[in-house]
Amino acid sequence: MQADRIRNLAIVAHIDHGKTTLIDSIFRAVQTFREHAKTVERVMDSGALERERGITIRSKPCTVEWGGYLINIIDTPGHADFSGEVERILSTVDSVILIVDANEGPMPQTRYVLKHALSIGMRPLLFINKVDREGADPQGALNSTFDLFFELGATDEQADFPVLYGSGLDGWAVKDLAWRSRKADNPLGAMDDLFQAIIDHVPAPNVKPGAPFLMQVSTLAWNEYVGRIGCGKILQGSIRKGEPFLRTSTKWLSADHGDGWEATGTESARVAQLWVTRGLERVEVDEVMAGDIVWLTGPSEIDIGDTFSALELAPLPPLSIEEPTVSMFFLVNSGPFAGREGQAITLRQLKARLEREMHVNVSLHMEDLGRPDGVKVSGRGELQLGILIEEMRREGMEFCISKPEVITETRGGKLQEPYELLTVDVPDEYQGVVFEKLARRKGKVKNMENQARGLLRIEFEIPTRGLIGYRGEFLTDTRGLGIMSSCFTGYGPWAGELPGRGRGALVSLDTGEATAYQLENLQERGALFIAPLEPVYNGMIVGENSRPGDMPCNPTKKKQQTNHRSATKELTTKLDVPRRMSLEKAIEWIESDELVEVTPQSVRLRKTILDEQERRKARRL
Repeated sequence: MQADRIRNLAIVAHIDHGKTTLIDSIFRAVQTFREHAKTVERVMDSGALERERGITIRSKPCTVEWGGYLINIIDTPGHADFSGEVERILSTVDSVILIVDANEGPMPQTRYVLKHALSIGMRPLLFINKVDREGADPQGALNSTFDLFFELGATDEQADFPVLYGSGLDGWAVKDLAWRSRKADNPLGAMDDLFQAIIDHVPAPNVKPGAPFLMQVSTLAWNEYVGRIGCGKILQGSIRKGEPFLRTSTKWLSADHGDGWEATGTESARVAQLWVTRGLERVEVDEVMAGDIVWLTGPSEIDIGDTFSALELAPLPPLSIEEPTVSMFFLVNSGPFAGREGQAITLRQLKARLEREMHVNVSLHMEDLGRPDGVKVSGRGELQLGILIEEMRREGMEFCISKPEVITETRGGKLQEPYELLTVDVPDEYQGVVFEKLARRKGKVKNMENQARGLLRIEFEIPTRGLIGYRGEFLTDTRGLGIMSSCFTGYGPWAGELPGRGRGALVSLDTGEATAYQLENLQERGALFIAPLEPVYNGMIVGENSRPGDMPCNPTKKKQQTNHRSATKELTTKLDVPRRMSLEKAIEWIESDELVEVTPQSVRLRKTILDEQERRKARRL
């Protein structure tokens, strides 16, 4: 395919605005699947966790053909914790389709991805999605997006963007909503306006087919047999399987990219394997041309931003890799139940698994601080680290994790911490408690507006620390009717001390099985996390105290047996349903002196120091 018949674009949007669902409709429109082939919803979300949670975790390319054109589409994550994937993908494509929900309008991640697309000179296409839903306001969403373009400094050419309306779920797109009735009668052509807009408004790759070979790595994959696989767009020339090329690594000279960059190493290599994407599949080929998005192996090491080139060419500037903002310790499981429900790994095995993750996820950092029991892992947010933990436990591993902490920096002699733009949609009757809680967490109101259906949209600037542990409280305070989303905005002054959990823990003093007799007494002191007959151990947290401070207890205590008939013999034990802690809730709940014990079957809470006497000594010190 000649470069002028290729279109490379990414689909970007806030989480749940319909990126992956729109790609499903694109596949159906071009009949990618055979007529009676069995397909699933969100076919691009191929991972088990992606399908369970309904989110895209890693960006993935796909390819469709329409009207003699080859259209490479990259599906990107919508959650702020994975926004680094979007940053790098934009260097590979020539334009983006920005999807905005007709009901919600632009959200924090919409602002983030649009800002990056505009900063590198792209002219996005706007797709107003879900216009057929009750309460949808396509014109309001368009006006809000238009205002956002100018707020982010769009040029006149960028602000003159094409607009399409449609439904990714039902599979139709039109240039004007008045045309919807005509399009509904022709389902096979229901996406034609979208394809035509891509052909007309997405520029062909700006490449030089006859020049020497040049490409830059923007995405990584990993294979146990061939090692790292680099993915990127060929900027000029062509290359065949077995041909030699030069890999050059580069780095920025300063964290703020103000002092230029330099080459840090070179390696001569030969192309071992080449792949391109056709439909959903990765197809091996013998030769690739300028404009193609390809996967390539050959060098012993490949990193994000590496330049692959003919021997006489200079390297390209490095790509910016997002800096982590949240960290936690991954520790070897030292509890009494280690090895009962999974593989009790050693520190060496823990490091090996994390290093394997670093091969493909460069936004995660691992630091060995000399602790004999674990390492420090840093990422962009709680969700990104939680996804890694869930993947590891599903592989059969047992380990412990500590409370998340933000990564601070010292700039100009002053301590600074990461801040986020938080957007909440809450019913009017719950706004008071939301204002109160976020004010205590150092949140500052930036904007507020009334939405339809009795909802109030409030924007806060808040330290990332203030959001750790708040999501569960927010859902409780708003009775599950509130919606919150946030996006990292940068570093700001240290906001001071924040309030803690406010309640202590019920900590077991013995090892054994919990009894209904004792749990009935304990539930009067707080909320329980366990049920009768569940195994507990000394130092394990079995519930939340109703008051500040920890309360030692013995949930294994049994009713004393005697030869005398008890006056209360016929009374039945009544227990409340225990509060089950998911992995995310457990990470939010714990304090700095507590750990989450993760196994393939259970998520337990425990004290870092299990013995009560040792904990008392540590507090005195």
